Amino acid sequence: MEGNVERDDEPPVFAAELTPYRSLGRQGYRVLLGLTGAICLLHGLFFLTTGAWPIVFFFGLDFMLLWGAFWLNYRAGRAREEVTVSRTDVAIRKFSPAGRMVEHHFNPFWARFRVRRHHEFGITSMHVTGEGRRTDIGAFLNPDDRESFAKAFRGALATVKQRI
Repeated sequence: MEGNVERDDEPPVFAAELTPYRSLGRQGYRVLLGLTGAICLLHGLFFLTTGAWPIVFFFGLDFMLLWGAFWLNYRAGRAREEVTVSRTDVAIRKFSPAGRMVEHHFNPFWARFRVRRHHEFGITSMHVTGEGRRTDIGAFLNPDDRESFAKAFRGALATVKQRI
């Protein structure tokens, strides 16, 4: 219990919320589906009136597949990670798209931040290890965001370790 009180009272030196990037916002999503739906409907009506009624089902199937792909994409976009570093704790909370949370805690003095790099692509993975445990961070981030997060997180760990 005493360790939890200590964690709660300690102000964070670093806090970040990592979320997957989505290039199309909600408004763009609505516009895209609206235009696609209108085009499929107009073409479907044309083929229906010319007597090629089976083709209408293919336009409906195309539209449903597009809607389903975007639904899955936005559902996966609900995943996020909250990373905080304080003098007494490194906390990593991972939220799945379904809302389930997994929490990892590391002692900042024993925590090690590991980065794997590829000479062409930059950072390919990031991990925090310590006390026999390991967890990855920011697997869904793009290369530029991985670089900026790694720099900030590494700096926060160094700052905490210097304040002894």
